Amino acid sequence: MAKRDWSAIEGLEQQRLDTLFAADPERVSLLSLDVAGIHFDWSKTHLTAEAIDAFVRLAGDSGLADKRDALFAGETVNVTESRAAEHTAERGEGAPDSVARAQGFHARMRALIDAIEAEALGPVRHILHVGIGGSALGPDLLVDALGRDSDRYDVAIVSNVDGVALEEAFARFDPQATLLVVASKTFTTTETMLNANSAISWMRHGGVADPYGKVVALTASPDKAVEWGVDETRVLPFSESVGGRYSLWSSIGFPAALGLGWDVFEEMLEGAAEMDRHFRFGDFGANAPVLAAFADLYYTQARGCETRAVFAYDERLRLLPDYLQQLEMESNGKGVTAEGEPLDRPSAPITWGGVGTDAQHAVFQLLHQGTHLVPVEFVAVTEPGDALNPDHHRQLLLNAFAQGAALMKGRENDDAARAYSGDRPSSTLLLDTLDPRTLGALIAFYEHRVFVSAVLLGINPFDQFGVELGKEMAKAAGAAAEGGELDFDASTNDLIKRAFG
Repeated sequence: MAKRDWSAIEGLEQQRLDTLFAADPERVSLLSLDVAGIHFDWSKTHLTAEAIDAFVRLAGDSGLADKRDALFAGETVNVTESRAAEHTAERGEGAPDSVARAQGFHARMRALIDAIEAEALGPVRHILHVGIGGSALGPDLLVDALGRDSDRYDVAIVSNVDGVALEEAFARFDPQATLLVVASKTFTTTETMLNANSAISWMRHGGVADPYGKVVALTASPDKAVEWGVDETRVLPFSESVGGRYSLWSSIGFPAALGLGWDVFEEMLEGAAEMDRHFRFGDFGANAPVLAAFADLYYTQARGCETRAVFAYDERLRLLPDYLQQLEMESNGKGVTAEGEPLDRPSAPITWGGVGTDAQHAVFQLLHQGTHLVPVEFVAVTEPGDALNPDHHRQLLLNAFAQGAALMKGRENDDAARAYSGDRPSSTLLLDTLDPRTLGALIAFYEHRVFVSAVLLGINPFDQFGVELGKEMAKAAGAAAEGGELDFDASTNDLIKRAFG
């Protein structure tokens, strides 16, 4: 394992933000970048030139440059599962063979979309997509952000095994005009397959003679999809080396590609590829994902921050915090290094957030005056997404900018209850417009940011064994609920008895 010396970062002088601004008139230009239609501003964080230099040295000691090359070359970077992590190949940046394979899968997806649009499967007005985790969060974000004005199809993405979620979609859709999309990398995910079977029953009871004839499967296990009943021509594979939470660029993005149009999906891939090239070839000191990871790590490692808050000041990005929760915490919420040794320092912070301006009236009290130091990230869009009075968008942006300024500046007051300490950090991501290209670049930025943090911490961001224990216990609980042996703790045994008799 590469030697990592955090002492230079942990020993950085802790100066107030207003002091840093007063000492350096060039601070904004030093800590701002413009990439792929997105303006990044870290000037209201505690990063300094000295801190960046210390992190660049740490990146060198951690082998970040070589690991970045390995990622794009399709080498084994997911060491615990002995495979590559090739989500970048889905957008054309990776090993040539992997890029060619991804392009072949995309061509297959587009051909099926063309057939559906030509009504080869009969009239389709509704798309019911069932999946969970990375098989749902990414497509849901894309459709919600970019599809509000689309009149192509009604799209519902259902992930929760709670039948209430599925019934809500059933109430909106005509089963005879519904295309069922089943997304599961293994095609064995318990929640997804239960929802899929219930959707098949709903279609059959709704008069669909051959409900399996109206199913599309998105999976890295095509044989299992065919065994379940999907015709091979409607199975859209993707590579085993594409992880679930990194998979929206693959056939998992099918509901967005169909629901929004192939040109939208293609532009999203191109925007992500632009961010890929920036990350792949940019110097660490002027590289958006790298600088963002430096700021994240400064607060977790040098200031003891346990959470990171993300606020989307645009209703179209309301699902971004949910998407980032899985991307960041499932990737970097690890307690061991890539070599299997105990991690001796904090890993990923807890990601949480909401939508501005709603969040200002719910959680910003704690951010301004609470005892927790919480780095805040504001994500906003210069161009409005509505056609109403321009004051709506003007007030939205002004609130975002003012909150960052208030967190930093604070305010003294003789009445302690009305005093604000200030010196509370924030970063701002300002998109020129919210279109497929910039959204693709934004999501790719977050992916690479996670990767950089993982490399500097020495962990593997591409496995997720932590989700397996709960699944195993749920299966055991199911057996107990059906009359098997109750072999849990006293509390869990009692809850099973109360719920199932």
